[in-house]
Amino acid sequence: MTISAGPVFWVLLALAFAAVIVFFERLVELRRAQIDWQDFIKGVVNVLAMGNEEEALAICEDTGVPVANVVATAIRHRHGGARTLREAVDAQGRAETGRLDRRLASLAIMGQVAPLLGLLGAIIGLVKTVMLVNSDVIVTKASLMSSSMDALVTAALGLAVSIPVTVMYGSLRVRMDRLVVELEAAATSIVGYVSQKEPLVSKEAAR
Repeated sequence: MTISAGPVFWVLLALAFAAVIVFFERLVELRRAQIDWQDFIKGVVNVLAMGNEEEALAICEDTGVPVANVVATAIRHRHGGARTLREAVDAQGRAETGRLDRRLASLAIMGQVAPLLGLLGAIIGLVKTVMLVNSDVIVTKASLMSSSMDALVTAALGLAVSIPVTVMYGSLRVRMDRLVVELEAAATSIVGYVSQKEPLVSKEAAR
């Protein structure tokens, strides 16, 4: 008994291959974005306390992670009003979150579509089986079994692809949510520092 690989079968294999690529690409990106944001902000604050704003910005640019980009935005807008500062930091935070969340939605869609494709392949296989039974040609038991197995294999492959892809998406989502929480905490911390220090700078400038 042979099992023929129909178009749905190959689509599922391509889907699985694409999901693996997206998963590892996002995993590397999310790992790269993780830093000890508290130590990073302490270092930047120490540089700012010495009046080296350009050096603080250079540190942020060299680090190049979402937290560093948000801190750099806060530094650049530190001389504006509190509302301008908060809006700039919030906008940068949303932009960083959007970049981190890129392609995660596609992974979730793959996990949802895979079992549906498997069901489609199973239905196609069952239709072929019924057509064989209703045909005028003498149908052997082996032909019926082969057609039925095609349907079962496609349905099983759909589940086999969907389950690990769903797990991949869940693990990346946990990392993503943790990064978003850290990003929000870092934004609040740097905005609080800049907001406290800016009035002192203004008073010294007035003198």
